[in-house]
Amino acid sequence: MAEASYDIVILGGGSGGYACALRAAELGMRVALIEKDKVGGTCLHRGCIPTKALLHAAEVADHSRDSASVGVRTSFDGIDATAVQSYKDSVVDRLYKGLQSTIASRKIETIIGDGRLESPTSVRVGDDVYTAPQIVLATGSVPRSLPGLSIDGSRVITSDDALVLDRVPSSVIILGGGVIGVEFASVWRSFGADVTIVEMLPQLLPLEDEASAKVLQRAFRRRGIGYDLGARFESVSPSDDGVVVTLAGGKTLAAELLLVAVGRGPVSDGLGYEEAGVEMERGFVKVDPLCRTSVPSVSAVGDLINTPQLAHVGFGEGILVAERIAGLPVVPIDYDGVPRITYSDPEVASVGLTAAQAAERGIETVEVNYPLGGNGKSVILQTQGSAKVLAVKEPGGPGRVIGVHLVGSRVGELIAEAQLIYNWDAEPSDVAQLIHPHPTQSEIIGEAHLALAGKPLHFHA
Repeated sequence: MAEASYDIVILGGGSGGYACALRAAELGMRVALIEKDKVGGTCLHRGCIPTKALLHAAEVADHSRDSASVGVRTSFDGIDATAVQSYKDSVVDRLYKGLQSTIASRKIETIIGDGRLESPTSVRVGDDVYTAPQIVLATGSVPRSLPGLSIDGSRVITSDDALVLDRVPSSVIILGGGVIGVEFASVWRSFGADVTIVEMLPQLLPLEDEASAKVLQRAFRRRGIGYDLGARFESVSPSDDGVVVTLAGGKTLAAELLLVAVGRGPVSDGLGYEEAGVEMERGFVKVDPLCRTSVPSVSAVGDLINTPQLAHVGFGEGILVAERIAGLPVVPIDYDGVPRITYSDPEVASVGLTAAQAAERGIETVEVNYPLGGNGKSVILQTQGSAKVLAVKEPGGPGRVIGVHLVGSRVGELIAEAQLIYNWDAEPSDVAQLIHPHPTQSEIIGEAHLALAGKPLHFHA
């Protein structure tokens, strides 16, 4: 048995883990990064990057199919699933090699193997033990299922299976209308599949503002994507050519595949966390606002803790932990101020509070909903959607902006400006003074704030 000592040992090489490792090494710490598979984790290999590669292929398919509407004559001969997979894999491989190079350049020791927390200051990998005064847990998440629902990887699949599918299914039922379900629905519909989403809550993207969900639902209806909202799954059974899904009330749906997209659960079972004294809750590691666990020498980041399951949240948490351990001043992350994007067609992007969240917190608000039909670049791009801005209602007029919600083609590229508006406590009158370039979609943010400040330009309420 070998034993090695470091300043910090990180268990898990996904977004939160490797971000922590990179920052800690940059701050002069000796770092061990333990990963059972490949550094980059879910985001790089089974999540953000491969799904967005598929979504780009879907966008190209849509543009090819619809090019005659802008006077460009092309022929669309269908989807070569093998070639799409090859393109997706090439994107992942390029980024993986780049990440490996970056990690190596920081002199981080990467250990490939199954790690287990041995004590508050050590991690075991096989016969080897790696010790440090500070341990960071970053073991991520895996797709969830439902009680009694068996995933066979063939007819009933998870997002992991969907990413390596060697064909375009003729029809798919998607159980879950959150980000994962909506993105795969968008991909498969663009590839030519019949798609139906089953969601137990009353809207798609339940965590987004109701107005954004309604815009997305109308867009999906126009695209031929079906959805059953407020529908509860009862059972699934095999059929000659796929599956039959039964919903509460007896309604049945049939398709070639059932994608189970009901969220992701933390990877924590059997890893020694509770034995080392780390407090848990429903499988998640409990942390304070600075990502400290109940054990002073142990921190946790990413999908393992009950914060938004977003790669960029993991990045932020990993950096925060590395800087705190190094003795630098840090402040808690304002999770309301983290941008959220669903990369469907149309995209949905937001930052800050929804109208429902503001009401729950007793905040009286004023809002403007600016339709993309009044934006020149959006008309050129043939996209529909809206920009909703939510501000605190004050006696003298709108106060600080507490929510920005966008729907439309590529609006995810605009949300960084909205993030600054929210996080810098800007008021509509502050943003209204800024001149946005014309013609761009960024004008929708400017126009919405102009309207909320009481001086609309191309907007009529």
